[in-house]
Amino acid sequence: MSPVPARIAIVDDDAAVRESLRFLLEVSGFAVDTFASAAEFQTGRAAVNPGGMILDHHMPIVSGLELVAQLRAAGDALPVLLITGSPSPAIAERAAALGVRVAEKPPSEHVLLAFARGIAG
Repeated sequence: MSPVPARIAIVDDDAAVRESLRFLLEVSGFAVDTFASAAEFQTGRAAVNPGGMILDHHMPIVSGLELVAQLRAAGDALPVLLITGSPSPAIAERAAALGVRVAEKPPSEHVLLAFARGIAG
């Protein structure tokens, strides 16, 4: 019996980014669920039960770091890779305080697969 792949949630308001990340992870053997917003993730999360999340920082209404702060406030330690096209020391500092790794957008294949493999155990 083969092991069950880690489920990874991708949350990004850009459909092209979501689909390219999904494709890379799926062809590498990971199960992927995509969400277009923080609200969509919060609504659908229970049904997919991800082991980790790749999350865009710059999204309308609720940013990536705001979503992580909400999760952490609720006691949720879900592993998160935050991706951003405009990294800054302020984003890096807040992400570190929330226990989140940051990667510049678009993230490299190496960074994505290292994160996915890390949550797969």
